This record gives sequence, structure tokens and C-alpha cells, in this order.
Amino acid sequence: MKASSCEIDGSCCGPDSECCIQGAVFREAIDRDFPEVIQLLTSNKLPVAGVHENLAGFIVAEKKDRVIGSAALERYANFGLLRSVAVSEELKGQGLGNHLVNEVLQRARVDGVKEVFLLTTSAENYFPRFGFDPISRNDLPDALNQSAELRGACPDSAIVMRLKL
Repeated sequence: MKASSCEIDGSCCGPDSECCIQGAVFREAIDRDFPEVIQLLTSNKLPVAGVHENLAGFIVAEKKDRVIGSAALERYANFGLLRSVAVSEELKGQGLGNHLVNEVLQRARVDGVKEVFLLTTSAENYFPRFGFDPISRNDLPDALNQSAELRGACPDSAIVMRLKL
């Protein structure tokens, strides 16, 4: 299982390092993480539909055998859907979320994803720092309609954002 890491400033320093942000290790999610990911998303009031089916697309931040953060990419052809960006309440504002998003976006680039989309009801001011811009829901590619997030897990009122990679 690969863990990636960062220096104190949050920059990535390699796929086999340990991370310095709050002592967390960033790695791909595995089956045993599922209950903790669900708990984390629930506590952050984020949808849990489709998590089990897409667990392989999750990156988790782990500290002392506890999942303290998550972010995921659902892949549909050359498109990705960023979802489930969450950090434990007591660790918010310390760079974990930024690192998780950057890790997922870097993996998307390496995997040949051309555009990444997201739906949000509360973080429309957070994602522009990564280059996301708001778009109309009508501009979403049809391929993304396979996601549970677009089949009702996220409300129709959610703001849609896009990042061209």
C-alpha cells in the first residue's frame, strides 16, 4: 500500500514518504477504512451513497490508526468527480484538506483525466483555490450521471464546479 507525503508547507515529496501535516500518512483507502470513512463523511454532513462502490478512488489521511481525512475521485471516461473531501472537526484548517485535494488531483492528471467536476452545498468558496470554477449543472458531461451524487445523493441546489486539467 503506497503512502504519499508532504513537507511542513504541504508540498508533496514522494510516493513512499510519510507526511508531516499533523503527523498524518496519506494513502489509498482499503476495505477496513470503510466504516471510518462513513463516520467521517456523516459527521461532515456529506453524502455516503456510492462510497462503498468507489472506495478504491479514496485517499485517506490516517493518524495513529484513525482515519482523520478523506477525498475521492470517481472516474467516468476522461472525466472525474471529486467527492467526499472531509477532515475531522478538530483538525480543520491545518492543511489536511488541501493536501488531500491536491493528492487526488495529481492522481487524476497522471491517470489522464481531462476535467474534474464537483458538487457542493457549502464549500463553493474553498475550491477556487485549486482552479475550480462554477458552471451550470446542465454543462455536466452525461457520463457523470452514473454517480450516486448526481442520482440524488446531492441536492439539485448544489453548486457545480469544474477544473480543466
